[in-house]
Amino acid sequence: MTDKIIESLQTRLRALEAQNAVRKTIARYMALCDVPARALEGESLAALFSDVAVWEGIGPQYADKFGRLQGPSAIVTMLQRYLPPTPHFATNVHFLTSEHIEVQGDTAKGRWIMLQASRYVHAKAELIAARLEVDFTPSPHNEDIWLIRHFRTERLFDAPWQINPAQGVHA
Repeated sequence: MTDKIIESLQTRLRALEAQNAVRKTIARYMALCDVPARALEGESLAALFSDVAVWEGIGPQYADKFGRLQGPSAIVTMLQRYLPPTPHFATNVHFLTSEHIEVQGDTAKGRWIMLQASRYVHAKAELIAARLEVDFTPSPHNEDIWLIRHFRTERLFDAPWQINPAQGVHA
């Protein structure tokens, strides 16, 4: 093999490893936002964000509701308003689909469609679809871990569910 081929293979391998690291980060984010959460010892939402991270709601339904937050502390404070012990969700599960991840050097951009199935503590339930666009950067402490640098969410639609307490949630 020539040096040029080896260099090309190394570049491709780094991009594949970065894509996998991005998937791990977004999967942990979603899992930690699920209710009930299944956090492992020492895991935190704050650890998934870069020091200069931005989290924002965009579009007509989320721009005013969530606004734009900067820094892991402000982002986690906002997210905690929806997570236990705050009485908001009785159950909340996130599903990601339509994944597209592009890696260019030390930046990555991921796009997903998120489906969120939620039942609130007051028995109301809804299904929400949102478009996510998320920028990532390698952790300054561990190049195998990629952190969220800019998280954008835009609600596409929602559908209420009728709840029958004896049988659970029905579409």
